[in-house]
Amino acid sequence: MRLFLALLLPISTFSFALGLTQPLMRFERLYFLEDRPSLIRMITELWQDGDAALAGIVALFSVGFPALKILLIHIAVLTGGKSRSLALLSMVSKWSMLDVMLVALVLFAAKTSGLAAAAILPGLWFYAAATLSTAVAANLCARA
Repeated sequence: MRLFLALLLPISTFSFALGLTQPLMRFERLYFLEDRPSLIRMITELWQDGDAALAGIVALFSVGFPALKILLIHIAVLTGGKSRSLALLSMVSKWSMLDVMLVALVLFAAKTSGLAAAAILPGLWFYAAATLSTAVAANLCARA
């Protein structure tokens, strides 16, 4: 099981980094305008447009909590579960699917608004892979 965790943690960390920086989706407006935002770019544009509260919420639930969860799993594996990281991991894990839900809502809103056609790009797949592999790793840490 520790070998599986040793393989799973770099995959989740690498996938999370790619999920943040690669384009999540493609929005096409009026057949010739196209936008391919990454999650980091969405957050910075929200901030720059004056939506600091929304940018903070998106950053907290889509970047902060998942990054903290990955960090706590790394600490739990390195310490053999003998630290407070497992208790914190349990608390943070309750919010683990909220980040995927947030991205899915944005995609759903874009598709149903009729103003833009949206398509999924690799960043969303990397982000989903990071979320799922982190959930599996957290479950394995809790069992060990």
